[in-house]
Amino acid sequence: MGRWWAGIDWSWGLQDVVIIDDEGKVVTHLRVEESREGVEQILGALRALNPTSHRFSRRQVPIAIEDGSRLLVAELQRRRQPVVVIPPAVTARYRGRHGAAVSKSDRGDASLLADIIRQNPGRLFLLPEDSDQAAAIAVLARTQASSTEAARSVMLRLRSHLGLYYPAAVEAWSGMQHGLRRPEARAVLALAPTPRQAAALSKRRLYDTLAAAGRTRLLDEEATRLRELFAAPQLRQRPQTEQAMGERTRFHLAELSLACQNAERLAISADTLFAAHPHHWIYRSFPACGPLLAARLFAEIGDAPGRFPTGRHLRAYAGTAPITWSSGSSHTVVHRTVCNRALKATVHQWAFGALTRSPGCRALYDARRERGDGYAAALRHVGNRLLSGLHHCVRTGRLYQEHVMFPG
Repeated sequence: MGRWWAGIDWSWGLQDVVIIDDEGKVVTHLRVEESREGVEQILGALRALNPTSHRFSRRQVPIAIEDGSRLLVAELQRRRQPVVVIPPAVTARYRGRHGAAVSKSDRGDASLLADIIRQNPGRLFLLPEDSDQAAAIAVLARTQASSTEAARSVMLRLRSHLGLYYPAAVEAWSGMQHGLRRPEARAVLALAPTPRQAAALSKRRLYDTLAAAGRTRLLDEEATRLRELFAAPQLRQRPQTEQAMGERTRFHLAELSLACQNAERLAISADTLFAAHPHHWIYRSFPACGPLLAARLFAEIGDAPGRFPTGRHLRAYAGTAPITWSSGSSHTVVHRTVCNRALKATVHQWAFGALTRSPGCRALYDARRERGDGYAAALRHVGNRLLSGLHHCVRTGRLYQEHVMFPG
């Protein structure tokens, strides 16, 4: 019985679908819409490849595509059709293999995608089928991360603007966690968006504003500090210019408050949904793995069974496992750059937090530093160990235990 492979070149209009045989020859070419009718056309073409054999099934034909987040892919997976996602960079490297003159067309790209999986049958990694709950958690966690980054971007624009006319506001919360994103900072700036208004604030008014913003510790000391800072003589813009710049500050504050509120709301939603998942308490049992960080880790790892057969696969996916370049007498070990960047950044943050919450992680970090590793390299080793432990705990259903993770 023959074998077939399929490729789909996705576009906003019609999708080009190409099916090739064992020899790489095009058997079928379709142009379909991203709709139910289009999916039926694709599945019908697959069934028609060998209609006389009762041993043949369309599910024996893998489909390659570059974007695994499309509705078309979701429907194919719902129909239990195997889908392989090929990164565009891989497709680009394969494009010049069949001739010196490199050309590009939708049909040609679909045929190329099918040919890539035909030439590499032992390296097919089917798109993991995470549960609906896991996919929903991933959407919320990633959107929350985007909102946090948006809030940080707005904060940087606000800080740059304040530096032009209101240096005391920049200095007031510099060095503090979250800086101008802090609720108290936003509340004080909304009350006094110009240095003249800030200089006129009384200690009592500042005290009440800080309390209303949610601050509970050292209120009197903080109100005194801000009062003295705002009252100190500083360089100023002309009155009307300063007033106009204060209006712009109000605009940036509105942007910042909205981004912060969205990030906080999405963090609660992601944690609430993740709390109902069976893997929740396994993730939360690890040191420094708080609600938000746990949700972000789970969003990138998922719950598809068998996606990461070993801890080594997970570490490579996260970019914490080193990669070796060896040729002749040259031998170099470097960190991975081709990986899931979001997961790599989250693991870096996780490893950093674990240094003060896990004696084993701290000992491993110190040992790597003594061996000559830099800060980032030592943290990658800590992240490697944590990911190995997480993989084992998820596979076995056990919670984290410090003495098992770091014996002796």
